[in-house]
Amino acid sequence: MPSPDPNYAIARIDLPDAGTHGWQVRLQRRGVKYAKYFGDRIYGNSERGLREARAWRDALLHKIAASEQTRICTRSTRNRSGVVGVSKVTVVTNGASYQFWQATWSPEPGKRRCVKFSIRRYGDQEAFRLAVAAREEAVE
Repeated sequence: MPSPDPNYAIARIDLPDAGTHGWQVRLQRRGVKYAKYFGDRIYGNSERGLREARAWRDALLHKIAASEQTRICTRSTRNRSGVVGVSKVTVVTNGASYQFWQATWSPEPGKRRCVKFSIRRYGDQEAFRLAVAAREEAVE
């Protein structure tokens, strides 16, 4: 998923004293750092180096996006509800305990939404059913 900025995550490196001229791609996602240098000498000139740097960056962004979709859409071993994005939550406030089923989803990158259904109000099974329905409707 290429960025609107054609040189997103790409920097020009010119160190004449060291004989270093080229393009550096640097990204970090979920604590993992990715970096690669594209030297003018190796690629023939600055323009070709920049083209290769952009191509490598774009391929990396697509790979990262694909792995994020895989991560989001698979059920975790910690998931006890059996439905991705639906969980039972207990909140304790001033000594009182409240339980509800919560549906969460991401309508767009960087945004998170959730809706909660009280077990006291709807009962356990109905609150769960409402959370599953809300999640399914939201991700369609």
